[in-house]
Amino acid sequence: MNSPDLISLTGKRALVTGAGRGIGKGCALELARAGAELILNDRPGSDELDATAEEIRSFGRECWTVEADVFSVEGAHGLVDRAISEAGGIDILVSNPAYGRRGGFLDFPPEEFDRVIDGTFKSGFHLSQAVARHLVERGEGGKILFISSVQAEMPFERSAPYGAAKAALNHLTQTIAVELFPHRINVNAIEPGWIDTPNERVTFSDEVLEAAGKELPWGRLGLPGDIGRTAAFLCSDAADYITGTILPVDGGFRLKDMRAEKLAEETNPE
Repeated sequence: MNSPDLISLTGKRALVTGAGRGIGKGCALELARAGAELILNDRPGSDELDATAEEIRSFGRECWTVEADVFSVEGAHGLVDRAISEAGGIDILVSNPAYGRRGGFLDFPPEEFDRVIDGTFKSGFHLSQAVARHLVERGEGGKILFISSVQAEMPFERSAPYGAAKAALNHLTQTIAVELFPHRINVNAIEPGWIDTPNERVTFSDEVLEAAGKELPWGRLGLPGDIGRTAAFLCSDAADYITGTILPVDGGFRLKDMRAEKLAEETNPE
Protein backbone atom coordinates (compact mmCIF):
# COMPACT_ATOMS: atom_id res chain seq x y z
CA MET A 1 0.00 0.00 0.00
CA ASN A 2 1.53 3.33 -1.01
CA SER A 3 1.37 6.65 0.83
CA PRO A 4 -1.64 8.14 -1.03
CA ASP A 5 -3.62 5.01 -0.15
CA LEU A 6 -2.65 5.29 3.51
CA ILE A 7 -4.12 8.75 3.95
CA SER A 8 -7.31 7.98 2.01
CA LEU A 9 -10.58 7.78 3.94
CA THR A 10 -12.58 6.59 0.94
CA GLY A 11 -15.42 4.33 2.02
CA LYS A 12 -15.29 5.46 5.65
CA ARG A 13 -18.23 7.07 7.45
CA ALA A 14 -17.29 9.75 9.96
CA LEU A 15 -19.48 11.33 12.63
CA VAL A 16 -18.29 14.82 13.52
CA THR A 17 -19.97 16.80 16.28
CA GLY A 18 -20.08 20.59 16.43
CA ALA A 19 -19.62 20.56 12.67
CA GLY A 20 -21.47 23.77 11.84
CA ARG A 21 -18.43 26.01 12.27
CA GLY A 22 -14.98 26.40 13.74
CA ILE A 23 -12.84 23.36 14.49
CA GLY A 24 -15.70 20.90 13.94
CA LYS A 25 -16.30 22.26 10.46
CA GLY A 26 -12.57 22.25 9.74
CA CYS A 27 -12.40 18.56 10.68
CA ALA A 28 -15.46 17.66 8.64
CA LEU A 29 -14.16 19.39 5.51
CA GLU A 30 -10.71 17.80 5.71
CA LEU A 31 -12.10 14.31 6.32
CA ALA A 32 -14.36 14.80 3.30
CA ARG A 33 -11.41 15.94 1.18
CA ALA A 34 -9.67 12.71 2.18
CA GLY A 35 -12.64 10.75 0.87
CA ALA A 36 -14.87 10.12 3.90
CA GLU A 37 -18.65 10.28 3.90
CA LEU A 38 -19.85 12.57 6.71
CA ILE A 39 -22.55 12.55 9.35
CA LEU A 40 -22.61 16.10 10.68
CA ASN A 41 -24.00 17.09 14.04
CA ASP A 42 -24.68 20.46 15.61
CA ARG A 43 -27.00 21.82 18.24
CA PRO A 44 -30.74 22.04 17.44
CA GLY A 45 -31.55 25.20 15.52
CA SER A 46 -28.07 25.62 14.07
CA ASP A 47 -28.21 27.84 11.00
CA GLU A 48 -24.73 26.75 9.87
CA LEU A 49 -24.98 22.97 9.62
CA ASP A 50 -26.69 22.90 6.22
CA ALA A 51 -24.04 25.19 4.73
CA THR A 52 -21.27 22.84 5.88
CA ALA A 53 -23.19 19.88 4.44
CA GLU A 54 -23.58 21.58 1.05
CA GLU A 55 -19.87 22.35 0.94
CA ILE A 56 -19.08 18.70 1.61
CA ARG A 57 -21.54 17.53 -1.03
CA SER A 58 -19.79 19.80 -3.51
CA PHE A 59 -16.78 17.48 -3.12
CA GLY A 60 -18.96 14.62 -4.32
CA ARG A 61 -19.30 13.11 -0.85
CA GLU A 62 -22.39 11.68 0.79
CA CYS A 63 -23.43 13.77 3.76
CA TRP A 64 -26.13 13.50 6.41
CA THR A 65 -27.05 16.08 9.06
CA VAL A 66 -28.41 15.26 12.51
CA GLU A 67 -29.29 18.01 14.97
CA ALA A 68 -28.94 16.92 18.60
CA ASP A 69 -27.94 18.32 21.97
CA VAL A 70 -25.11 16.01 23.04
CA PHE A 71 -24.69 17.64 26.44
CA SER A 72 -26.98 14.93 27.85
CA VAL A 73 -26.58 11.17 27.73
CA GLU A 74 -29.93 10.85 25.97
CA GLY A 75 -28.91 13.36 23.31
CA ALA A 76 -25.49 11.77 22.76
CA HIS A 77 -26.81 8.22 22.47
CA GLY A 78 -29.75 9.37 20.35
CA LEU A 79 -27.35 11.07 17.92
CA VAL A 80 -25.26 7.92 17.53
CA ASP A 81 -28.37 5.77 16.99
CA ARG A 82 -29.66 8.12 14.29
CA ALA A 83 -26.25 8.37 12.64
CA ILE A 84 -26.00 4.59 12.40
CA SER A 85 -29.54 4.33 11.09
CA GLU A 86 -29.13 7.00 8.41
CA ALA A 87 -25.58 6.24 7.25
CA GLY A 88 -25.65 2.49 7.84
CA GLY A 89 -22.79 2.61 10.33
CA ILE A 90 -19.92 4.66 11.76
CA ASP A 91 -16.21 4.04 11.21
CA ILE A 92 -14.84 7.27 12.70
CA LEU A 93 -15.92 9.55 15.54
CA VAL A 94 -14.55 13.06 15.90
CA SER A 95 -15.88 14.12 19.30
CA ASN A 96 -15.81 17.90 19.43
CA PRO A 97 -18.46 19.16 21.89
CA ALA A 98 -17.41 21.80 24.42
CA TYR A 99 -18.77 24.61 26.50
CA GLY A 100 -16.57 27.31 27.99
CA ARG A 101 -17.32 30.01 30.52
CA ARG A 102 -14.58 32.29 31.79
CA GLY A 103 -14.79 33.36 35.39
CA GLY A 104 -12.85 33.61 38.62
CA PHE A 105 -12.61 30.48 40.76
CA LEU A 106 -13.96 32.15 43.90
CA ASP A 107 -17.14 33.34 42.21
CA PHE A 108 -17.74 30.71 39.53
CA PRO A 109 -21.49 29.82 39.46
CA PRO A 110 -22.15 26.15 40.29
CA GLU A 111 -24.72 25.79 37.52
CA GLU A 112 -22.16 27.03 34.98
CA PHE A 113 -19.56 24.63 36.39
CA ASP A 114 -21.96 21.75 35.79
CA ARG A 115 -22.62 22.91 32.23
CA VAL A 116 -18.90 23.13 31.45
CA ILE A 117 -18.34 19.59 32.74
CA ASP A 118 -21.44 18.25 30.96
CA GLY A 119 -20.55 19.88 27.66
CA THR A 120 -16.79 19.49 27.65
CA PHE A 121 -16.15 16.18 29.40
CA LYS A 122 -19.26 14.08 29.99
CA SER A 123 -20.52 14.56 26.42
CA GLY A 124 -17.27 13.06 25.09
CA PHE A 125 -17.66 10.05 27.40
CA HIS A 126 -21.23 9.36 26.31
CA LEU A 127 -20.53 9.84 22.59
CA SER A 128 -17.44 7.67 22.57
CA GLN A 129 -19.10 4.96 24.64
CA ALA A 130 -22.00 4.68 22.20
CA VAL A 131 -19.76 4.67 19.13
CA ALA A 132 -17.30 2.21 20.72
CA ARG A 133 -20.11 -0.24 21.45
CA HIS A 134 -21.09 -0.08 17.78
CA LEU A 135 -17.50 -0.56 16.62
CA VAL A 136 -16.91 -3.50 18.98
CA GLU A 137 -20.12 -5.20 17.88
CA ARG A 138 -19.16 -4.76 14.23
CA GLY A 139 -15.68 -6.15 14.88
CA GLU A 140 -13.78 -4.23 12.20
CA GLY A 141 -11.83 -1.73 14.29
CA GLY A 142 -12.32 2.02 13.97
CA LYS A 143 -11.13 5.43 15.04
CA ILE A 144 -12.18 7.65 17.95
CA LEU A 145 -10.68 11.13 18.07
CA PHE A 146 -11.31 13.71 20.79
CA ILE A 147 -10.73 17.44 20.38
CA SER A 148 -9.05 18.47 23.61
CA SER A 149 -7.09 21.69 24.27
CA VAL A 150 -3.66 22.90 25.37
CA GLN A 151 -5.60 24.24 28.37
CA ALA A 152 -5.58 20.65 29.65
CA GLU A 153 -1.89 21.24 30.41
CA MET A 154 -1.71 25.02 30.87
CA PRO A 155 -3.47 26.56 33.90
CA PHE A 156 -5.08 29.66 32.42
CA GLU A 157 -6.55 32.15 34.85
CA ARG A 158 -10.38 32.31 34.92
CA SER A 159 -10.65 28.95 33.10
CA ALA A 160 -10.43 26.41 35.92
CA PRO A 161 -13.51 24.27 35.04
CA TYR A 162 -12.75 24.22 31.30
CA GLY A 163 -9.09 23.28 31.75
CA ALA A 164 -10.00 20.60 34.27
CA ALA A 165 -12.62 19.16 31.91
CA LYS A 166 -10.10 18.99 29.06
CA ALA A 167 -7.54 17.35 31.35
CA ALA A 168 -10.16 14.76 32.27
CA LEU A 169 -10.84 14.24 28.56
CA ASN A 170 -7.14 13.51 27.99
CA HIS A 171 -7.17 10.91 30.75
CA LEU A 172 -10.34 9.40 29.28
CA THR A 173 -8.64 9.19 25.88
CA GLN A 174 -5.77 7.11 27.20
CA THR A 175 -7.87 4.92 29.49
CA ILE A 176 -10.34 3.87 26.83
CA ALA A 177 -7.48 3.43 24.35
CA VAL A 178 -6.14 0.75 26.71
CA GLU A 179 -9.54 -0.89 27.10
CA LEU A 180 -10.08 -0.98 23.34
CA PHE A 181 -6.67 -2.46 22.46
CA PRO A 182 -8.20 -5.93 21.84
CA HIS A 183 -10.65 -4.46 19.34
CA ARG A 184 -8.02 -2.54 17.32
CA ILE A 185 -9.87 0.73 17.84
CA ASN A 186 -7.48 3.69 17.78
CA VAL A 187 -8.29 6.35 20.38
CA ASN A 188 -6.39 9.65 20.28
CA ALA A 189 -6.85 13.34 21.07
CA ILE A 190 -5.74 16.60 19.49
CA GLU A 191 -4.88 19.59 21.66
CA PRO A 192 -5.47 22.74 19.59
CA GLY A 193 -3.68 25.91 20.64
CA TRP A 194 -5.10 29.35 19.90
CA ILE A 195 -7.29 28.79 16.84
CA ASP A 196 -8.97 31.53 14.82
CA THR A 197 -12.64 30.52 15.07
CA PRO A 198 -15.93 32.45 15.06
CA ASN A 199 -16.12 32.15 18.85
CA GLU A 200 -12.72 33.79 19.21
CA ARG A 201 -13.89 36.61 16.93
CA VAL A 202 -16.82 37.19 19.31
CA THR A 203 -14.58 37.19 22.39
CA PHE A 204 -11.64 39.21 21.05
CA SER A 205 -11.28 42.09 18.63
CA ASP A 206 -9.57 41.65 15.26
CA GLU A 207 -6.71 43.79 16.53
CA VAL A 208 -6.15 41.59 19.60
CA LEU A 209 -6.18 38.40 17.52
CA GLU A 210 -3.82 39.82 14.91
CA ALA A 211 -1.37 40.93 17.59
CA ALA A 212 -1.60 37.58 19.38
CA GLY A 213 -0.88 35.72 16.16
CA LYS A 214 2.28 37.72 15.55
CA GLU A 215 3.56 36.67 18.99
CA LEU A 216 3.37 32.96 18.14
CA PRO A 217 6.38 31.11 16.68
CA TRP A 218 4.54 30.51 13.37
CA GLY A 219 3.54 34.16 13.19
CA ARG A 220 -0.19 33.47 13.06
CA LEU A 221 -3.06 31.91 14.95
CA GLY A 222 -4.02 28.37 14.03
CA LEU A 223 -6.82 27.72 11.57
CA PRO A 224 -9.59 25.09 11.72
CA GLY A 225 -7.97 23.44 8.70
CA ASP A 226 -4.77 22.89 10.67
CA ILE A 227 -6.74 20.80 13.14
CA GLY A 228 -8.77 19.17 10.38
CA ARG A 229 -5.73 17.95 8.46
CA THR A 230 -4.32 16.44 11.65
CA ALA A 231 -7.67 14.76 12.27
CA ALA A 232 -7.67 13.28 8.77
CA PHE A 233 -4.21 11.84 9.39
CA LEU A 234 -5.10 10.35 12.79
CA CYS A 235 -8.28 8.82 11.35
CA SER A 236 -6.43 7.24 8.42
CA ASP A 237 -4.44 4.02 7.96
CA ALA A 238 -1.28 6.13 8.10
CA ALA A 239 -1.87 6.44 11.86
CA ASP A 240 -2.70 2.79 12.41
CA TYR A 241 0.13 2.40 14.95
CA ILE A 242 -0.88 5.47 16.98
CA THR A 243 -3.28 5.08 19.89
CA GLY A 244 -3.59 6.64 23.33
CA THR A 245 -1.72 9.72 22.09
CA ILE A 246 -2.44 13.34 23.01
CA LEU A 247 -1.11 15.46 20.14
CA PRO A 248 -0.71 19.24 20.55
CA VAL A 249 -1.34 21.14 17.32
CA ASP A 250 -0.55 24.66 18.40
CA GLY A 251 2.18 26.21 16.26
CA GLY A 252 4.44 26.25 19.31
CA PHE A 253 1.92 28.11 21.50
CA ARG A 254 2.86 26.11 24.63
CA LEU A 255 6.55 26.95 24.16
CA LYS A 256 6.33 30.49 22.83
CA ASP A 257 7.95 32.05 25.91
CA MET A 258 10.89 29.62 25.88
CA ARG A 259 12.63 31.42 23.01
CA ALA A 260 15.94 33.05 23.92
CA GLU A 261 14.72 36.57 23.18
CA LYS A 262 11.66 36.04 25.39
CA LEU A 263 13.77 34.73 28.24
CA ALA A 264 16.13 37.68 27.84
CA GLU A 265 13.20 40.08 28.17
CA GLU A 266 12.33 38.48 31.50
CA THR A 267 15.84 38.23 32.91
CA ASN A 268 17.21 41.54 31.59
CA PRO A 269 14.37 44.07 31.78
CA GLU A 270 15.22 47.55 30.58
